[in-house]
Amino acid sequence: MAIGFVLITVAPVRENYVYNELSKEPEIIELQPLFGKYDLLAKIKAEYYDELASIIINKIRTIAGVVGTKTLTGTGLEGY
Repeated sequence: MAIGFVLITVAPVRENYVYNELSKEPEIIELQPLFGKYDLLAKIKAEYYDELASIIINKIRTIAGVVGTKTLTGTGLEGY
């Protein structure tokens, strides 16, 4: 199981639209609005790490209003 955390920067006044679009994606298991440098934090769950990349490239970065992402991946270690 692969887990990723994506920090998302959104164009001004597009936050609500991007949030609603991301909420439709079943791989995004948690979505939090943020204050500060980033506007949203998405927690993504996929079977494999290459699927995380595909979700970020094809489902997140293609949404109108998303201007940047920073991705952190989990280690995959159980009981760490």
